[in-house]
Amino acid sequence: MADLVEKLKEIGFNTYEAKVYIALLKKYPATGYEVAKFANIPQSRTYDTLKVLEEKNIIAATNSKPATYTPIKPKQILNGYKRKMDSTINYLEKHLPEVKEDYNEPIVTVTGKQNITNKILEVIKNAQREIYIEVWSQDFKIFEQELLNAYNRNVEIRIVGYDNFQSKFGLVFQHAFAKDIEMSLGGRMVILAVDDNEGVVGKISSFMNNSPDTSIIWTQNAGIVFIIKEFIVHDMYLIDVEENLVEQMKYIYGKGLKRLKDKVLGTNALYKIH
Repeated sequence: MADLVEKLKEIGFNTYEAKVYIALLKKYPATGYEVAKFANIPQSRTYDTLKVLEEKNIIAATNSKPATYTPIKPKQILNGYKRKMDSTINYLEKHLPEVKEDYNEPIVTVTGKQNITNKILEVIKNAQREIYIEVWSQDFKIFEQELLNAYNRNVEIRIVGYDNFQSKFGLVFQHAFAKDIEMSLGGRMVILAVDDNEGVVGKISSFMNNSPDTSIIWTQNAGIVFIIKEFIVHDMYLIDVEENLVEQMKYIYGKGLKRLKDKVLGTNALYKIH
């Protein structure tokens, strides 16, 4: 009975109304005195509650003295609530977006390793079509099972992998210089784009679990998700080209693409590892 009371409260009944209606379903017709006894509520509250339920057309009362009460059938009551709820939801779906026409999806900062892990797992679970991710080997182990679950529900997986790890699913592009990049950044980047509508980008510190440097941004802003995906895709292009044109790339740009990095970043840049 307690569960039924709680569920009725979820659709708008209060505790006394729920108990009275359930009591009448068990035995009707019943007088107010009998209802108070069956529902195990104070008699002083029973009559007020019966009056409210009658006004809401949830019960019916006779004109006899004493009056007796009969509940309306549950199916009839619930169908009425369902129609009302559907109508309310349809109205809100139509008119809430009109409140602010230039609404932008939020950009949320998530800090702490566990919170970051939970958010990334949640985003992966939401995937329906495709996942693009850049991730280090030790972090991939944390997300591997959820990524496999996504793969098994026919989500395409594309991975830029740091630190030379292997995956039994999806397509992996191995990024060189993982250790150097992590040392230079003081942490491991994690970059994720899902279905063109949800994205994550940030850094997991190599030092302390709750380092202020351990944070990501999560967003459903389509423009930012597009940029995140483009970043990952261009990394994949460059990795694949470099792997297939090793000698030509070295001849044109030097070892580790030094001349290209000097050209793009300038000779005075502190960070030239990518």
